[in-house]
Amino acid sequence: MKTQLADFIKDTPAGKEAEDIVRRCVHCGFCTATCPTYQLLGDELDGPRGRIYLIKQVLEGVEPTRSTQLHLDRCLTCRACETTCPSGVQYGRLVDIGRAIVDEKVPRSTGERLARSALKHGLTSKAFGPAMRTGQALRSMLPESIRAKVPQRRDAGAWPQRTHARTMLLPLGCVQPSMSPNIDAATARVLDALEIQSITPPASCCGAIKHHLNDHDAALAEVRRNVDAWWPHVQAGVEAIVMNASGCGAMVKEYAHLLRHDAAYATKAERIVELTRDLAEIVPSAGHAQTLRAKLRNAAAERVAFHPPCTLQHGQKIRGIVESFLGILGATVLPIPESHLCCGSAGTYSVLQPELSTQLRDRKLTALQDQQPDVILSANIGCITHLASAAQIPVRHWIEWLDSRL
Repeated sequence: MKTQLADFIKDTPAGKEAEDIVRRCVHCGFCTATCPTYQLLGDELDGPRGRIYLIKQVLEGVEPTRSTQLHLDRCLTCRACETTCPSGVQYGRLVDIGRAIVDEKVPRSTGERLARSALKHGLTSKAFGPAMRTGQALRSMLPESIRAKVPQRRDAGAWPQRTHARTMLLPLGCVQPSMSPNIDAATARVLDALEIQSITPPASCCGAIKHHLNDHDAALAEVRRNVDAWWPHVQAGVEAIVMNASGCGAMVKEYAHLLRHDAAYATKAERIVELTRDLAEIVPSAGHAQTLRAKLRNAAAERVAFHPPCTLQHGQKIRGIVESFLGILGATVLPIPESHLCCGSAGTYSVLQPELSTQLRDRKLTALQDQQPDVILSANIGCITHLASAAQIPVRHWIEWLDSRL
């Protein structure tokens, strides 16, 4: 696609990156077939091709409007379009650039500013944990709209105490330890069963929340803080940095790109990315699968529906691994229609775009529950909480399912 960037962006790193991405788009329209919002709304401007055109206009100097902002806000950044695109358009990076420019030029209402500020500061603050525990204690008395965001608290169980020669770093993130600490504990126990010791640095946000809410400077500060916290463990020789929330994994794997112009951090960030592995890239390996299969106490052929988060299948390009692994462990993994479509969680999207988010959640649950599975499994805290808010059967992280059988 031919472009002619305006002077305000032309010679900047963001402008050069955006121009390269836009020029890759050939307007074939394959992306519209897999875009969740286009499927719901049928509006070209609520699909990737239309949004790319809007961003192109802004890059060329056309003043954006509230309508431009709205169409970009409605994007889930699920990146299903990237999986479909034959030209390799990195749409996720482009929409981040476009949103930041539009937000500088189009003022938001007071209500929107307050909501976005509450999300980016509240979810990543140390006050989130006590607030979540209070909400869980009072869950039955909360309004339905709030209760849907507060998962029931479950006992996390004991953290393994054994030491092993193999060590991996297990960052605990910001919201997961408060919302579902059982996921982290289950991860540590499964790794322990594989003779791997989990090392946990202080919990902090990966930077995704602020980054996708257009506060890029604050996000980069969190990214650098994580690099500083993890670097001594990297130097000490940890085998990998394990991510058990696919949204965090997708973000951390972008660290080298985000810090590529930072002389003090670029090389370190590259090493961080080299070491970062989603849980699905570690536990299901051939040798581990055999070890775990031999340790199972309960290998009943439970009927399982697996929802692959967008950050796993589109962001990290990890597809089919967990499903195959569950089958090896004795589960009957059910085929799910429209498995490529987003569930509507998408980080803070379920709060900022509740109507579209609910429609996508209900559509996803219909697909997941249609064959009457015993349990729905996924790989990201946001998806799990979002689906569980209306599911008729339990929704768990796949590592919890495995842990309960060891």
